[in-house]
Amino acid sequence: MTSSADSSLLDDFVAFTLAGNRPEARNGTARSGVRWTWQGEGMLLLEPAHAPALSVLASAGIHGDETAPIEILSRLVSDIASGRAPLAARMLVILGNIDAMRAGERYMDDDLNRLFSGRHARFDTSREAPRAAVLERAALHFFDGVMHAKWHIDMHTAIRASVFEQFALLPHTGAPLSRAMFDWLRDARLQAVLLHREKGNTFTHFTAAHADALACTLELGKVRPFGQNDLARFAASDAALRRLVAGVAAAERAPLRVFTVVAQIDKKSEHFVLNVAANVPNFTAFAAGTELAHDGEYRYRVSHDEERIVFPNAKVKPGLRAGLMVVDTTDATLASLV
Repeated sequence: MTSSADSSLLDDFVAFTLAGNRPEARNGTARSGVRWTWQGEGMLLLEPAHAPALSVLASAGIHGDETAPIEILSRLVSDIASGRAPLAARMLVILGNIDAMRAGERYMDDDLNRLFSGRHARFDTSREAPRAAVLERAALHFFDGVMHAKWHIDMHTAIRASVFEQFALLPHTGAPLSRAMFDWLRDARLQAVLLHREKGNTFTHFTAAHADALACTLELGKVRPFGQNDLARFAASDAALRRLVAGVAAAERAPLRVFTVVAQIDKKSEHFVLNVAANVPNFTAFAAGTELAHDGEYRYRVSHDEERIVFPNAKVKPGLRAGLMVVDTTDATLASLV
C-alpha cells in the first residue's frame, strides 16, 4: 500500500513534482485499489486492478506557464487514487517542462513542443532537449506492445484570445481520420479542430507517428498563473477525459467546426514583419489578397477567399513558425470519417 509519506504524490501530484520530491517507493497501491508507478519526475503510471480496455497518455505542462491543464491532471490523479473517479484504462500522466513550470515561463531555452521526433538532438545546450528525449522514451515504453486502443491527450492553454476559445489540433499521419477521436472532441465540447497537413515536431505528432496513438492537442483557454485558474471553464474537457479513462462512451455530440492548414508563415530572419495586431485572436479571418507578412523578398498574401490565422507570433526565433493559415473544411472532413 501507499505510505503516508508518499500519499502527497497522489493527493497533489503537481505540488509533489514542483517541490522536487521523490517517493519512498517507486510503486504502490492507492486507496482505490489502483496500482501506481512513479516513472521519474512528473511521470506517473496508473493501472486498474482489472485488465484495461485502453491506454491513455494524458500530458500537460509541455509549456510551463499553461497551468490550468496541469491542475486538472493533478486533481484527476487525486480522484482516481481516492476512488472518486473510476479508472478502466492504463493511464500515464506526464507533466512536461518541470523547470519552466517552476519558473512560471513558457520554456527556459527552447519550445519543448518543437523538439520531438528526434529534433532535440540538434540542441546540445538547450535545457529542454534532454526532457524531450525522456518524454519520447516514456511514451514509447508506455505504448510498447499494446494491442488495445491507444490515446494521447496533450492539454494546453493559449497565449492569446481566440474566436473559438477551446479547440483541438490533430497531427498529420496520412491515416484516415478517426470517428472515435471526433466523437471524443465533440464530447469535450471543443468548438473547432485544426487539421495539420504536414508532419511536425510536437509531442502529439511524435506519439501519433511513432506509437500509432490517436493523438490530439487541446487548446483550452488563456494562460494563467498557478492558483488563478477558474477550472469550471474546463469542466467539459475534464469530464470527457474522465469518461475516456473510465471506459464510458461519449455523452455529448456538440457542434464542431473543422479547419485545415493551407499554409505556414515562417520567420526567416530578424527583419520579419507580421502585419497583424499583436493581440489579434486566433482564427481571425482575412480576405483574399491581404498581405499578412513579409521578410526581405518573402511575402505572404491570402490566396483563398477567406483564410484564418492561428498562433500568430512575430517574436519566435528565426526558422520557426510565426503563424498558421487555415480554411474551413467542416463538411468534407466530417463526411470522410471512418
